[in-house]
Amino acid sequence: MTQQRVVVGLSGGVDSAVTAHLLKAQGYEVIGIFMKNWEDDDDSEFCSSNIDFVDAAAVADVLGIEIEHVNFAADYKDRVFAEFVREYQAGRTPNPDILCNAEIKFKSFLDHAMRLGAEKIATGHYARVRLNATTGRHELLKGLDASKDQSYFLHRLNQAQLAKTLFPVGELQKTEVRRIAQEIGLPNAKKKDSTGICFIGERPFREFLNRYISKEPGPIKDPTGRTIGQHVGLSFYTLGQRQGLGIGGIKAKGADMKALQARGLRGAGEHTPWFVARKDMANNILWVVQGHDHPWLLSPQLTADDASWCSGQAPAAGNYAAKTRYRQADAACALGTSDAHNFKLDFVDEQWAVTPGQSAVLYDGDVCLGGGVIASASATTMA
Repeated sequence: MTQQRVVVGLSGGVDSAVTAHLLKAQGYEVIGIFMKNWEDDDDSEFCSSNIDFVDAAAVADVLGIEIEHVNFAADYKDRVFAEFVREYQAGRTPNPDILCNAEIKFKSFLDHAMRLGAEKIATGHYARVRLNATTGRHELLKGLDASKDQSYFLHRLNQAQLAKTLFPVGELQKTEVRRIAQEIGLPNAKKKDSTGICFIGERPFREFLNRYISKEPGPIKDPTGRTIGQHVGLSFYTLGQRQGLGIGGIKAKGADMKALQARGLRGAGEHTPWFVARKDMANNILWVVQGHDHPWLLSPQLTADDASWCSGQAPAAGNYAAKTRYRQADAACALGTSDAHNFKLDFVDEQWAVTPGQSAVLYDGDVCLGGGVIASASATTMA
């Protein structure tokens, strides 16, 4: 009997390494692919791709599988990075990891794997795929380890992609993945998980963005219209941001402070921190507020566009749960009228710092239905 060939995306991390081991143990013919997605400043202290490839190759050696180094940097720059820059220039805050999954890992990589004669591809994501016997459609499910679930980043995968994808570690807890890695002697068993955007690494984000986006300084204003500082350019800030505003010592005026406290804002006082609440691109104004629970930071509803539904069609209107950012607990909501491209969500509880450019991802229990890019969010106004 011919073994089924599975091509695994080996990143150099422990999750993809254990993925390859599990599939080999299940009897698959496993081939590893290391994806190089970024070439600029590849030799800088912040870029770890060379180190990651050495780690991936060491894993392949221990597991006794082939590994191929494939360069997708041109695809990445055209399909992911160009959009990343456009979104920041427009004042939004994109999530390039979501676009990278849809355009590179499950498109360019999938196409390459099929050319190698693979039946399936696999990655080290904490998610699951299930074939629904009733509908005949593939469903994207949350990973069993709730603290590591990555379905949020995968919500743009379609039926063709899900049908060809395996997520073995999605069935496991992270602690079990680490245990397996140590047990079989993987050289990266204790390697720290990667964080942040792949092409930025550990470098200061503002410094990186400076290379691609021009600065246009302008005023920072509070809700009363008082100018309390200068921003370096609206593209360099995101809603809900607290650090790096340079206005830590500014106090609200007496009357303003009383008004804030009268609204029951938690911790409203002289040392209450400031948060980015709005970006007025037309007038180049950064609006900030004091207090984590300021009304300008709370949204009862949002609209999203560029929708992508895992089933291929929009879900029926009704009650669901949603995340407006990764690492957020599911928030109860009602899905209103939706179509192939746009939808609106009304939340039971107001959501904090809902950010245009980020993704609103819809869930029905453990099933990830898909989502879209947040276009706008309503917020309470202050008199």
